[in-house]
Parts: sequence; C-alpha cells; structure tokens
Amino acid sequence: MRTFEGFMHGVNLGGWLSQADETTTEHYETFITEEDIKAIAKMGLDHVRLPVDYTLIETEDGEPIEEGYKYIDRAVAWCEAHGLNILIDMHNTYGYTFDPLAVGADREIFFRDEALQKRFYKMWDRLSSVYGSHKNTAFELLNEVISPDIAENWNDIIDQAIDVIRANAPHSWIVVGGVRYNNVTSVPLLRAPKDDRIVYNFHCYEPIVFTHQKAYWVEAMPKDRTVDYPLTAGELRTLSEGLPDELAQAIKHVDEELKGTDFFETLFVPAVEAAVTNDAPLYCGEYGVIDQAPAEAALRWMKDIHEVFDDHHIGRALWNYKQKDFGLIDPHYDAVREDLIRCL
Repeated sequence: MRTFEGFMHGVNLGGWLSQADETTTEHYETFITEEDIKAIAKMGLDHVRLPVDYTLIETEDGEPIEEGYKYIDRAVAWCEAHGLNILIDMHNTYGYTFDPLAVGADREIFFRDEALQKRFYKMWDRLSSVYGSHKNTAFELLNEVISPDIAENWNDIIDQAIDVIRANAPHSWIVVGGVRYNNVTSVPLLRAPKDDRIVYNFHCYEPIVFTHQKAYWVEAMPKDRTVDYPLTAGELRTLSEGLPDELAQAIKHVDEELKGTDFFETLFVPAVEAAVTNDAPLYCGEYGVIDQAPAEAALRWMKDIHEVFDDHHIGRALWNYKQKDFGLIDPHYDAVREDLIRCL
C-alpha cells in the first residue's frame, strides 16, 4: 500500500481554530504559538492536522474574513520553519456540522442542497488558491460526515471539490473520509480516487465505550463507570449496550474473542483492502483516549493501535495536542507522556 508521504506521525491542533471555547483575538493569539510547533517538531513528529471552522474565515454571507486567514498563514509558516507538514481540515462548513452538541442540526441538508455545495466549492477554491503553492500543505475536505444515507451524495461532492482544488493545487494531497463519523468501516464506500494524490481517511476511537468513557457530550454514555483496556470484543459489546449504533456498530464486525492488536487488525481489514485495491494511501486523522480513562490503560491502547498502524503503513494524527478532553500535554498524561510520545 502506498503511504501518505510526510504525514505518517502527527498530532491535531483541535480547540484553536475549530471548536474553540473562546473565539477572541486573545484565544487565537495564545492557544497555539510557534513554541508549540517547535515542541511538536522536537517530539519527532512530521506533521500537524489543523482543524478550521468556516466561521473563522467566512462571514455568514460567505465573504472572506482576512483576519481569520492570518492565523492559518501563521500555522503554515511556523510549520515550514520547523520542518513540519500541515493538513488543513475543514472541521465545520456552512450548512453542516458533525458537532454532537449542536442539538437539532440537520445532518443531511448540505448533501442535498446545491446552493450550500456551491458555497463549499467556493471556499475550497479560495483556500487552495492561497495555500496550494505551499509544498508542506495538504487539504482535508470535511470532517466526519455522519449519515450513511447520503454516502453517494458525498462521493459526488468529493469529486467536484477535487476538481476545484486541482485547478489551483495540481500536486497537493487531498484527504477524503467516509460516513458514520468517518468510521473505519465506511472507507469501502468511498469511490476510487480521481488521481494519485488522494488519501483515504478514517477516525478510530474504537472501542468508544473505552476511549470516550464518562464523556459528557455522549448522552447514553454512563458517567460513573471506569472501563479498562484491553477487553474482548464480546465484553465490549456488552458494555456498549444502549449506545447509538453509529457509535458502537464497528465492534460488531469483530469476533467476540478478539482483543488488543488482533481487535484492530480485524477492524481495519475492509479499509486496508479498499486502499490496496484502489492504490490509495490510508490515514487515521483522529484517534485517542479521553482523559477520564486510566492513563496506563490509555498507553496500552496506544501501543496496540500504533503497532497495527505501522504494520499497514497507515499515517496518523493523534487527537489532541492540548485540552479538548484528550490533551497529550495536559497533566492527566504526565506519568506516561514520554512513553506515549515514543510510540506516536
């Protein structure tokens, strides 16, 4: 399988230009600085994934916000200065959000509304014209499409967005993910790549009942239960009873006796096969363990998933560098951080 060159070992900068607790100048100026980029490079990583919300760079009428572009400019320049690549990820776009806290949001209208899609293409035309000449910069079209019912609509949008970007950035990597929150089982639903610079993307927080234990934003998740790792798929299914299918269905594809690296090996098979068949690099743009899980158990999970990533040459970016309940540099991981960094 081909590899996502330059994007094999990375970390997310979530909470800065996307899903920010504050959307103030002070936040944007201080949450991530050049010193953080230096620190990431010192960890031996090769890239960062930069989630961006459309509200940073567009008004509600679709006009560009130059002040917002300034922060992306800085991130690209800092990464260039310190030998890192950068993946610009459109985390939310006008008309669509994956955010589970956006109660009542229509998760399908964007994929059926041509006007919303035209605005999406216009945004990507602008982004790719600004950053397409930077050799260290790649593009991720949209984060975590949810509904499986619009899988083909999403494939159509992917094809058109690629054409728009290619007019400005003929050689840039473009990253595309599937439905069900970019679940690894959805990679086979993606069409064959239009060219050899397209990357298949998935996110892996499996098993959700471990990686998101006690998560306040997952309504059905027990808030008073500690889950260890590793457990068998059968044990995990029992613990996952009551969770929505889109959050717990992946473990149904794994034999109930499997656990550890065998669990991930089996889980990744359809995605790896699709990538090999279509000669596309495979990338895990998000994976990680919530700071409510025992740190030593999180380290065991990380070692297992990294072993399988390495066996199949899958690039990846840990969620998250700081805060957002998953922060690598936050106090929760003090005791195991050096070991975590070594296996990234």
